[in-house]
Amino acid sequence: MDSFTPSALEAAARTFADRHPTGKLVAAFVAGSGIALTAPGWEKAAEVPYAGVFPFPVPELPGHTPTLTVWRQGERGLLVFNGRFHLYQGYSAPQVAAIPRLAGLLGAPAYVATNASGSIDPAVPAGSLVVVRDHINLQGTSPLAGEWGRWRAPMFPDMTDAYDPELRAAAARCARDAGFATHEGVYVATLGPNYETPAEIEAFRRMGGAVVGMSTVQEVIAARHLGMRVLVLSLATNMAAGITDRPLTHQEVLEAGEAARGRLQNLLVAVVAELERARA
Repeated sequence: MDSFTPSALEAAARTFADRHPTGKLVAAFVAGSGIALTAPGWEKAAEVPYAGVFPFPVPELPGHTPTLTVWRQGERGLLVFNGRFHLYQGYSAPQVAAIPRLAGLLGAPAYVATNASGSIDPAVPAGSLVVVRDHINLQGTSPLAGEWGRWRAPMFPDMTDAYDPELRAAAARCARDAGFATHEGVYVATLGPNYETPAEIEAFRRMGGAVVGMSTVQEVIAARHLGMRVLVLSLATNMAAGITDRPLTHQEVLEAGEAARGRLQNLLVAVVAELERARA
């Protein structure tokens, strides 16, 4: 039985809010593999390692400490989570979903996730940005199972428009302005950590998938359960297995994320402006 409980997360949120005032939050952002985000034009008010935020063990990876940063601009605030939890690391679905749930408890009305993915579609070349319009959850679990399904919302949320249509349209415009080849498509979530086989990729393509990855979907389900607006931007860092003859490596993913970092920063600034206009 997972010892991570709703009351433990609520206590962690209260502690964080007491120590690090966030202001009136515009959104929470989470960065995926190789994608480190900052908030140009905003003041860094706090930066806290995940081990000092979440009420469960968070082992540090060599050379990388995942952090939650509070950015302020007057009375407004942004949360930027650099690093996420994955099922393949041994975390439970509720632990994986702790990031959007904490953001929701702190008052974030929108959840914007970036991730690195493999392209299933030859028409979506590596380096493209996919604005996710839907997902296929092949991870075999949900963050709403058990007591979490009745926490702060009804147990059976509708997922018809899990990915906010207005935010998707705005993000696509912003992404093109930031210099990305931009597509809209379906994200296929697998458990990992192994990459997919060519036969699996062909099956995913026939199912309607555009990109495949090992994250994000548990977060989206939890965020929508709490009524947050959701936007997911998936950077296609490589072509999936069987599309080309090249073997897949995690280093390739990290390098592609780093190469796109500047454009992603510009995109983040534009998305924040769109979110603020929507609230005006």
